Amino acid sequence: HPTFVLFMELDPAVVDVNVHPTKHEVRFRDGRMVHDFLFSTLYRALADQRPGDQGDDDQASGQPPSPVSQPAVSGLDAGVFSGQQRMVLNEDVPPLGYAVAQMHGVFIIAENAAGMVIVDMHAAHERITYERLKQAMDQEGLRSQPLLVPASMAVSQREADCADEHAAWFQKLGMSLQRMGPETLAIREVPSLLRQADAEPLVRDVLSDLLEYGSSDRIQAHLNELLSTMACHGSVRANRRLTLAEMNALLRDMEQTERSGQCNHGRPTWTQLSMTELDKLFMRGR
Repeated sequence: HPTFVLFMELDPAVVDVNVHPTKHEVRFRDGRMVHDFLFSTLYRALADQRPGDQGDDDQASGQPPSPVSQPAVSGLDAGVFSGQQRMVLNEDVPPLGYAVAQMHGVFIIAENAAGMVIVDMHAAHERITYERLKQAMDQEGLRSQPLLVPASMAVSQREADCADEHAAWFQKLGMSLQRMGPETLAIREVPSLLRQADAEPLVRDVLSDLLEYGSSDRIQAHLNELLSTMACHGSVRANRRLTLAEMNALLRDMEQTERSGQCNHGRPTWTQLSMTELDKLFMRGR
């Protein structure tokens, strides 16, 4: 049985009905055209999913709730509010609600209209950073920011040769490296989007990827994987303590970012526990 069925309307002229003697099967005359249409349509639809986009049918299966109106403020402008205060005032609550606590330096606990939201803060921020890097690369390339003091790093001669060979790629990625010796590099500029990252591990991981991909054509083909590697370095690390304002800013960014429901490696970034599910955990109402 098929996993799903697609109903499509198209010009009969693009269908070959004579591929099977008993007409049990037909064939697209231009299969690539149909494939590209389906791929681009599904890609756009899935990419545009954000927290709060699910409908009422999803709630019955334990998925995140349908969207509620968002206030005009976002990010740090949202200030520090607890979800409880917002609900008492009967104001609109964003899909991911408002942060109330951080747990073990890893998870953000938030309260929304449906109940409790748990966010993996590193996974969520990694996705946000990755999407910003992709957008910047598509539009104008990654802008760089000079380091106040260039960072010197010891590398192998193979890595130093790679830095020389792919200097243009490093420039596209917002980084400027200078060879100071056979096995020494100086980092002079880093991507402005990753200005808070530790420069040396960032460069080492990019060098590792460039050595793996080799030719410029292969680097271009694996550009998204390269940006994903970089995004990991620009994301908040586990065990970093965030203020409520920082946690709420992250929640608002998630609501505005494509594919924010999954990190770059396919893991979920957040989950919803409804009040009904919480009541069941404690046998309330029995």
